[in-house]
Amino acid sequence: MSIYVWLTFIFTILTIIGLWKMFEKAGVKGWEILIPFYNFYVWLKIIKKPLWWYIFLLIPFINVFMVLLMIVEFLKCFKKYGLGEQALGVIFPFIYLPYLGFSSKEEYLDPDKRPEIKKTVVREWTDAIIFAVIAATIIRTFLVEAYTIPTSSMEKSLLRGDFLFVSKISYGPKIPNTPLAFPFVHHTLPLTKTSKSYIECVKLPYYRFPGFTNIKNNDVVVFNYPDGDTVSLKFQSNRSYYTLVREYGRERVWKDKRNFGEIVARPVDKRENYIKRCIAIPGDTLEIIDQEILINGKKSKTPGEKQFTYFVKTNGTRINPKILEKLDITERIMTGNNAGDFYMTLTEESANKIASFANVDKVTKYVRPKGYWENYLFPFDTAYMWNVDNYGPLVIPKAGVSIPINKKNICLYERIIDVYENNDLEIKGDKIYINGKEADSYTFQMNYYWMMGDNRHNSADSRFWGFVPEDHIVGKASFVWLSLDPDKSLLNGKIRWNKLFRLIK
Repeated sequence: MSIYVWLTFIFTILTIIGLWKMFEKAGVKGWEILIPFYNFYVWLKIIKKPLWWYIFLLIPFINVFMVLLMIVEFLKCFKKYGLGEQALGVIFPFIYLPYLGFSSKEEYLDPDKRPEIKKTVVREWTDAIIFAVIAATIIRTFLVEAYTIPTSSMEKSLLRGDFLFVSKISYGPKIPNTPLAFPFVHHTLPLTKTSKSYIECVKLPYYRFPGFTNIKNNDVVVFNYPDGDTVSLKFQSNRSYYTLVREYGRERVWKDKRNFGEIVARPVDKRENYIKRCIAIPGDTLEIIDQEILINGKKSKTPGEKQFTYFVKTNGTRINPKILEKLDITERIMTGNNAGDFYMTLTEESANKIASFANVDKVTKYVRPKGYWENYLFPFDTAYMWNVDNYGPLVIPKAGVSIPINKKNICLYERIIDVYENNDLEIKGDKIYINGKEADSYTFQMNYYWMMGDNRHNSADSRFWGFVPEDHIVGKASFVWLSLDPDKSLLNGKIRWNKLFRLIK
């Protein structure tokens, strides 16, 4: 049984025992705390708060905040007006509430008979700030969080400058690995470039609450960057640490502070947030043939607008930039070896329109041939001569499923076994050792996913760093509420009015 289950069970029992005795001191039957739904009604009557509070007790995770608020109000009934006393009751209710319930010195005072406590301006502001921070933290940790799209990897489905809401409750919110952190920032303190925003003296293991649904093929998902466990502070996630090591060697990357900066490790919840489309789920067989994605042998009909690189040949002249702007072609245009040769990132629709121009002779998709190896793609091994347009077949790991492992295929699963699932993996000659024992098979502990950007030739995705573990999943991208063009000013059409308030498909 999970440690969270045991701790939750123990803390809940102690808290209920404390509330039972406090109910009795308030003149009601202690056992009423055990009756679901009715117990909150009784509690609200004891602290004499309006019954409309009950509505918020029915909303998942918001109800956590409401219970904390009710604990504070109950503490006031026991003359605990100090901020420290109330914080103690909220943070350690399984200790403080039993103390109040069993202590003969602590007596209940009806809220109508309480003396009016006049708060100082400092105390009022402190209470208000704490209230806002706790409420916002609960909402963004367990319900929904706002994100911004910084890159073009999902164009044209999602645009640079899109502001969106990500539902944490869809797949189930997860417990933060590093709960002691500066609020409302990710991994770095404000106004600094390298100072950590979190403390690792308390680290919690992975646990996810039940959600409304599971990840499905083609969902747009936010997740923690898998390669971000080790980071060059100079490059951050713009260039993977592991890519730097493959190019320059580990010794130089660690010693050359001028060119690579400090090398730091980050826990899962403090790795960069990425957004991609989930192309394949656990148990799927993925294959890309000439840019066409096949899942379990069938063509995948992915929603959204996909972009690829096209070769465009004109009669030697350029295409009018105003026309390109009207076609919403925003990616950098590369010139070829000959005059009139261009490489453009286009949707199929924009490619067809350009092909109809009088000065355009030819428009063809740029497809890397099968067998052409791009050595910077996962798994970085000559046994798998894959490229971004011809990739696989590859089976996506599923929890509980066992696979044979050998010297050829261990490169596919080495990071899963060693890093994501915390085993001691050693490869000696043709033999593989897991936790000191020779192994010819492995059973996955977690589910894994395959993520790709809709801008297929300009997306750092699973083709570059492999599988995404389930403990890296943050939430489901649901709704774009604002869209700003980062290349324009407010006076020159910065707000994309036609892209506001749209659902993400």
